[in-house]
This record gives sequence, C-alpha cells and structure tokens, in this order.
Amino acid sequence: MSSAGVSGEVGGEACGIHRFVVFGDICGSGTLDLAEKKHQRAAMYAAFDDAYSSVGVEPGTFHQEDRGDGILVALRPDVPPTLMVGRWIDTLYESLRAHNQGRVRPLRLRIGMNAGLVTQDRHGLVGRAVDLAARLCDSPPAKRIMNETPEIDLVVVVSDWLYGNVVADGGRYVEPDHYRSARIRSKETDEAAWFHVPRRPAPPLIGRDGELPPEGEPAPEGEPAAAGERPPAGAARTGVGPSRGDGPTPRPVGGNREYHVGGDLLDIHGNTIHGGFTGIRKGSTKGSGDSVTDPDPDPRPGSGPRSGSGAGASSGKASGAGEPE
Repeated sequence: MSSAGVSGEVGGEACGIHRFVVFGDICGSGTLDLAEKKHQRAAMYAAFDDAYSSVGVEPGTFHQEDRGDGILVALRPDVPPTLMVGRWIDTLYESLRAHNQGRVRPLRLRIGMNAGLVTQDRHGLVGRAVDLAARLCDSPPAKRIMNETPEIDLVVVVSDWLYGNVVADGGRYVEPDHYRSARIRSKETDEAAWFHVPRRPAPPLIGRDGELPPEGEPAPEGEPAAAGERPPAGAARTGVGPSRGDGPTPRPVGGNREYHVGGDLLDIHGNTIHGGFTGIRKGSTKGSGDSVTDPDPDPRPGSGPRSGSGAGASSGKASGAGEPE
C-alpha cells in the first residue's frame, strides 16, 4: 500500500477531504492459475502506472491499496478530475491494447470512478465515495458487459455526480455522448451510474437496469439517456414494428386476411404500409399463379397508412399505388 499523506485529520479528529477515487478489478481472475494471476497483476499495475504518468501524477503522491485482483486509489485533491476521465482513461485503454496484442488470455479491467469525501486511517481509506466506487466497478451491468462481450477489454463506470459535474462538460479525450446511464442496485446502493467503453460510440446497454440488447441487435445510438431513464423504445432498431417517429402501429382494418400463395411466402407482422396497397407478385410472368392479393382492399387508395400482417414472396415485387416501407 502506498500513501500520499493526505489523512483528513484536523486536531486528531477525522475529517473528510474531497478526493478522486478509482477502483479497478481484473475480470475473470478466478479462472486463472497462479502464474497467470501474477502476470495479469503485474500488467495491471504497469497499465495504471502508464495512466498516472500521462496526467502528471507522480509515484508517492497518491494513496493506492492492493486488492488482490484489483486496485483502490485515492488521488490528491489538486489533481484535475477532467484529466482522469479523459487522458487517464485513454492511456489505460492504449496500455491494455498494447499488452493484449496476440495474447490468448487478455487482461480485461472494470473501472469504477467517483469523487467525494474520503478520510484515511492506518488501515486504509474510509468514506461513502470509496464504497460507491467499489459498487460501480462490481455492478451487475458492468459484469454483464464484460461477460457477454469478450472483445471488450475495458469498461469504465462513473457515478452520476461525476458524470454531471465533470464528464458532461467534455474536454480533451472526454466523450460525454459515448456514455450511457443504467441503474445500480447493489447492497445499500440504488442510484444511476454512467457506463463507457473507450473507442465505442456507446456501451452495449439498454434500459434503466442496464440489460444488454437482444442478440444480434445493436445498442441504441444517438443522445445518451438521462440518468435512470430507458432509451426511446424504437431507438436504432430495424425490422418488425414501426420506426421511431411513426407512432404506434395502426390496428388492422376489415378483420383477418387470407392469402393463397403457390410459391415461397414471407409473412411479416406489424409493418406499416403507406399508400394504396393492392398486392405483391412473385414473378413478372403472367399466369404464374404466384400472386398475393388483398380480398379487402382499402376503399380509399393512397389515403393513409395500412397495417397488420403483410405477406409477400421473398423475391417479389409490389404493385399498386404505393410501395411498402
């Protein structure tokens, strides 16, 4: 354990000092043998040292505790927090990438960041800011990101306070639009946090509880969700259902539809068709028998959107007043 000599004591009484806190943890260390554990610990410390050097934090000027497969750090109050959420993170990412090049078992880290009142005794650091940094690092959404997306080597989780007061202002190497919010519920903690994966426009999270998107579906793009809010239901989605801005899918008109098809059939539910719709034909040859018709066409062609179950051949053409969207 190294210490910078900022104890937070005045006249023998413990007083908190506002400090930047970092909690780092190696992912999957429980699956490593002893030799690999030692190797990854050494690589983690080397990556942290590179990151400190990049922001001018000299050895011996901060408090650092070893946590077996992790590190707990509290910086001096005069270290600019913008450097920590900017260049420090960027350098840590670059160090990991260089170390992991060509390795079968890459070093992968979860990082929790917070700032607040911290005091220090002969055993180590004390304070809610420390507790929350640990909860952020070990939060279920952070673990899900690393467990289910093995190509990611670094995820950073910052507190809502740190995002709103530091990250949101931006700066060199700081990308506030690339963060996403999710709810952290662990032990006594129940609050919003912000997740970031360097070099990605957004971490693979959706929803207030940080659930991952369905398999094969990208994470939402665009503006970050407000703290604790679920991103828009249709954000960056394709396929079945209305796109964002279309509103809810209208109810079908005229009851059930019956289709008689002599060839391949693709049945798509819930799509909205704009304009008059008369049918879809598989081929251009007359009399092929591979046609699809709507027994109950809209009596007002082109008057507005139609919805319900659309049907069409996989290589078909649309005919009539409007094209399916």
